[in-house]
Amino acid sequence: TNRDLKAEVAAGRFRQDLFYRLYVFPIEVAPLRDRKEDIAALASQFLPAAAKRLGKPLPRFTQAGVMQLQSYDWPGNIRELQNVIERAVILSRRGELYFDLPKVTVSGPAAAPVSSTSPANAGTLDVIPEIEMRRRERENLLAALEKTDWRIAGPGGAAELLGMKPTTLASRIKTLGVKRKPKD
Repeated sequence: TNRDLKAEVAAGRFRQDLFYRLYVFPIEVAPLRDRKEDIAALASQFLPAAAKRLGKPLPRFTQAGVMQLQSYDWPGNIRELQNVIERAVILSRRGELYFDLPKVTVSGPAAAPVSSTSPANAGTLDVIPEIEMRRRERENLLAALEKTDWRIAGPGGAAELLGMKPTTLASRIKTLGVKRKPKD
């Protein structure tokens, strides 16, 4: 269970005699949301099993996919992760996984999701001009390329890190005029 049974017994919401029958060898495990570093390993275990059980070819599990899974809060814990992986295998196309997660949130102080349809937020949302969007996209591409030492395709490449096809990344590099700086 995800409840503190000792506290539930003390509050009178759980039978004390049943608690002592179950409390032979307690194992306390932190929730998945507190063990984000375990998500990639768990998902890597669930993926081949789900593909085999569903009779589907084994899809690629990219770094962008890992980041997407790690940004989610996991209220349903490991069973929810297992179901998300299975759903992604079912929905996979051309060997790519697509994670269907409810309202993904990013950890940190800037993580508060802002709804543009909320009346409380009306008029408070900043609109980003196209030129600023292009500048941010360019900086993001450069950061991914620098992190991967300008490797575009393949495992650990910038395209995988960004969650896009290598051909799409190459096209954006050309469109945005991104060029590798010569090494000193």
